[in-house]
Amino acid sequence: MTLRRRETLALSGALLAGLAGCTGSDDPATTETETTTRETTESHPDPTETTTEESPDFADLDAPPFPDIDPETDPELPENLLADQIRGNVGFALDLLGVLRDQHDDPNLFVSPYSVSVALAMTYAGARGETAAEMADALNLALDGEDFHAAFGSLAAEFERRNEDGQEANVSVMSDEEKDAGPAFEFTTANAAWGQDGYPFREAYLDLLDAYYGAGLRLADFTGDPETARERINSWVAERTDDRIENLLPRESIDAATRLVLTNAVYFSARWKVPFSEDETEPRPFTALDGTTAEVPTMHESIETQYAEVGGHQLVELPYANGQTSMVVVLPAEGEFEAFERALTVDRLAIMLDRTTDALVDLALPKFEIESAVGLVEAMQSLGMKRAFTGSADFTGMAEASDLFVSDIVHQSFVSVDERGTEAAAATAAILAESAPAKQAEMTVNRPFLFYIRDRPTETPLFVGRVTELSEN
Repeated sequence: MTLRRRETLALSGALLAGLAGCTGSDDPATTETETTTRETTESHPDPTETTTEESPDFADLDAPPFPDIDPETDPELPENLLADQIRGNVGFALDLLGVLRDQHDDPNLFVSPYSVSVALAMTYAGARGETAAEMADALNLALDGEDFHAAFGSLAAEFERRNEDGQEANVSVMSDEEKDAGPAFEFTTANAAWGQDGYPFREAYLDLLDAYYGAGLRLADFTGDPETARERINSWVAERTDDRIENLLPRESIDAATRLVLTNAVYFSARWKVPFSEDETEPRPFTALDGTTAEVPTMHESIETQYAEVGGHQLVELPYANGQTSMVVVLPAEGEFEAFERALTVDRLAIMLDRTTDALVDLALPKFEIESAVGLVEAMQSLGMKRAFTGSADFTGMAEASDLFVSDIVHQSFVSVDERGTEAAAATAAILAESAPAKQAEMTVNRPFLFYIRDRPTETPLFVGRVTELSEN
């Protein structure tokens, strides 16, 4: 395993594409596109190596340092600090997957923790006090202040380099016919801040968004025309996700109280380094978590790649054409999926990645496609981010004497895996609204009036009355 590859696995979303597919569908008609748990057959060691070592259990192994990276980062950010934050990001990814699994009934789930992290990192930049402390804990932040934002800026620069390197791979591995079909590798990410025209945002906050996230302020008229602003943001997201995410912000998600929307969009398209032969794809049985079985289109190929088995749990790496990015597929031991999933930690993942060796793997992998749209307010509240969603939120780092609070967090994602490779896209928006000040009014009851006494939970009127005349005492 190369150092650069391990870093990329942690944050590019390819890793979570392997881990996020939780179960198969119990509906044979939909299993073809929804299934994400992978089926592997017997793996064969590299013929140049022989070993009789039995697969150990996690309890027998010490976790190695994770991640162990050597990126081309900003020299002002020490590599150990970036590694600390990446570890925190992986922890957040597993935490987020866990709470979404518990909160949603969908058998399959796909999210981009990187996209969510970036959108909320931009939000966190304006948080102060207890609001900031809760967000830091929920996001698993390992760094403070400027170092944290510098780490995300460095990662964005790394991913941009990854995309540039991928363009070279496009030329080196593709035939003329393949070049006409599109790039072999593409990975882009973009950020934007959409602010109410005339709202007194702090210049320091806007400068930080621009410096570390490339998110210059785009003025919007939420107060006067929220629907046009919503459509404009959705168009921006669609354009940057190749139209895979077309309606990130649903109707009425933006209203006249909205003051700021922070968006991230990610698009990923990559061909396998070793493609699967379409002639080898055939229906094979897939057993869902509930025990039902369906015949699903399953790809098949013998691949020389990285493979590990720990305690009966299998892991295989599928590299993409650029040579620096890959999908990791984890197959828990039969009958142990739920226990394995709930026990999965950063250390356990590190152990499995560290145990990989070269092997010739006879791999059978279902084709699948997943679309997810989730609100993240409940998930982030479960992770400890509570104050940010209330009237007591402190976002004074965004604007002086700010009454801003997070009114919603929305996330959409898409992934498709077939013989040629993988296409994935995701987008996240954090919406901040302004708490309405208490209305000032005057009411003098000096003429006939009506009244009633009600039971508030049921809105049942217990008594009703009218007063048209009063006498002096």
